Amino acid sequence: MNKFQILVVEDDAPVRNLITTTLKAHDYRFTAAVNGSTAVMEAASRNPDIILLDLGLPDLDGVEVIRRIRNWSNVPIIVISARSEDSDKIEALDAGADDYLTKPFSVDELLARLRVTQRRLALIQSNSQPSAVYENGRLRIDYVSGCAYLNDEEMHLTPMEYRLLCLLAQNTGKVLTHKFITQSVWGSNWDNDVGSLRVFMATLRKKLEKPPDSPQYIQTHIGIGYRMLKIE
Repeated sequence: MNKFQILVVEDDAPVRNLITTTLKAHDYRFTAAVNGSTAVMEAASRNPDIILLDLGLPDLDGVEVIRRIRNWSNVPIIVISARSEDSDKIEALDAGADDYLTKPFSVDELLARLRVTQRRLALIQSNSQPSAVYENGRLRIDYVSGCAYLNDEEMHLTPMEYRLLCLLAQNTGKVLTHKFITQSVWGSNWDNDVGSLRVFMATLRKKLEKPPDSPQYIQTHIGIGYRMLKIE
């Protein structure tokens, strides 16, 4: 039996049944909620390992659900939504979502995202060795506390933005391809992963680059990927 407990928040019965049937077939433990209020209560009472969240809920918008849960929990939240505009993705990610899947989605992709999240959680739980502090110009990352600082002020990053920043920092000076980044972060390389990556990078740059249209740290290699520059 899979040890991970998943909370499925979806009001559309056919989609909910598809997700829960898939989880059951792969030995995940799960509970389901059909609206935002119930989702928040279930998250608080059951303390799930991962939340799969629809945004278009009948009572609360999914983004509001994310904000409420983020007041007290860092549980990974994977959004599954029919909203495909970049603005919708940015709003959810800025609120604290870790990942974003657009409907219609493939079952294989969903399972891959879950496996990546599981590996990340297992790594966090098993990693007892303190990490070094990364410094590059005015940027500092404290891997132990999981915080990043710019000009000695803490950056308010979403979990995904932080993971991308760490991946780039740990490979400073190297051009990381879209495929390498999506494989490292999500464990997959679907077309919409690259689109999601561009969204995440855009929001990260707004917080890191001052001004964002004059990059000092993250250089774009068009059609290839990104590189963290070494600041002398």
